[in-house]
Amino acid sequence: MIRALIVDDEALARERIRTLLAAAPDVTIVGECSGGREAVEAIVAERPDLVFLDVQMPDLNGFEVLEAAQPEWLPAVVFVTAYDEYALKAFEVHAIDYLLKPVEPERFRTALARAPGAKALGLLGMLDERPLERLVIRARGKILFVKPGDIDWIEADGKLAQLHVGRETHAVRIPLKRLEQRLGAHGFVRVHRSAIVNVERIKELEPWFHGEYVVVLKDGTKLTSSAAHSQALHRIIDAS
Repeated sequence: MIRALIVDDEALARERIRTLLAAAPDVTIVGECSGGREAVEAIVAERPDLVFLDVQMPDLNGFEVLEAAQPEWLPAVVFVTAYDEYALKAFEVHAIDYLLKPVEPERFRTALARAPGAKALGLLGMLDERPLERLVIRARGKILFVKPGDIDWIEADGKLAQLHVGRETHAVRIPLKRLEQRLGAHGFVRVHRSAIVNVERIKELEPWFHGEYVVVLKDGTKLTSSAAHSQALHRIIDAS
């Protein structure tokens, strides 16, 4: 069991971390703090294994919290902040990760997997199994929230995945295999080793060679399914 403490002066930020931790039954939250001095007292009293720690707070900042608590207890720390300029200093004090707000579920999963004891508890695999409710994308200086139902199809692009959403395309650094697992509950199927499709966006299937299909989407996009991945399309046809 990993004992976690959440420290942030913003109630919504604490709620976000609490919600993300709700998917990890082997993590228990031992407390929440809205200020630095309160955090020092909680760290010393509760001796948590892991602290999700904001940087900028009204009394003591995150680094001052660690400095004050260090003589008594020094937990593993994940900094959670809206500012990226403290990243270097965070790793100088041996933080295990540095998350930018709003915290993306995939990045949170990575941070939690780095916590002491996470691998033994199987947290990495368990968090991967949760359906994605939205994807958080940073593009053109903005933060976009994309719901799975808004995505037409997704293609692999090296280490990135390209989300085709209407006339727009957005890149995310999530492997296609993981997206396939997490979006299956939303009606996505793999049609090729480098493409998964929202079934609701399929207009028609044109039989091709050796049991393959040309998958025609409602916007006119055409994708050729591979024989290895046509079974999912057969199931769609049989269920109709």
